[in-house]
Amino acid sequence: MAVFRRKGLSAPTDAELAAALGTVPAALAAQYPDRAALVLHSLRADLERQKQDHARLYAQFPSAVERLYALINYSIEDLVVTHSSYFADLAHFPAAWQLVQDHLATYSTPQLHQLLNEGVLQGLFRSDINIRLVTIILIQQVNVVITPGIFPTGSFQVAEIFRSIFLYYIRGLCTDQGARLAAEHFARM
Repeated sequence: MAVFRRKGLSAPTDAELAAALGTVPAALAAQYPDRAALVLHSLRADLERQKQDHARLYAQFPSAVERLYALINYSIEDLVVTHSSYFADLAHFPAAWQLVQDHLATYSTPQLHQLLNEGVLQGLFRSDINIRLVTIILIQQVNVVITPGIFPTGSFQVAEIFRSIFLYYIRGLCTDQGARLAAEHFARM
């Protein structure tokens, strides 16, 4: 996945991918008969890595606001090292694209819903937000970031798009107490 993130899904040669896996192109081809199979396998492993990283983040931050901002920062750091063609390439691998959509539906949506609910209960997010609706909006904002063609190619870094969409929107959901905690969180990072 590191090679795919750095170069995109289509650009790396089989030799580069085999070397990254510590094998030879023939063995890689035997295990993964086409690029789509390798992309899907790599993506599954990467999504599991992200879940483990999220669990570690949650252990570091007690409040829902800090956790949500930590997740956003984590995603931005991931996107900074992701080649600009990665998501456009991903759209050419239907099973991998569907895996991302399924992950958003079955993992990210409940995760965001729970964080928003906890934040409201903690008095850090406004009590008048419609948690279900805001969760859908946040997931759709992720789709805006990863869907090819929405932003002019090469004009913006994906990480900057992500930051511009999420940081300001989440800040608007915060109470004064939540905003102070978010500011303290960023001062520590």
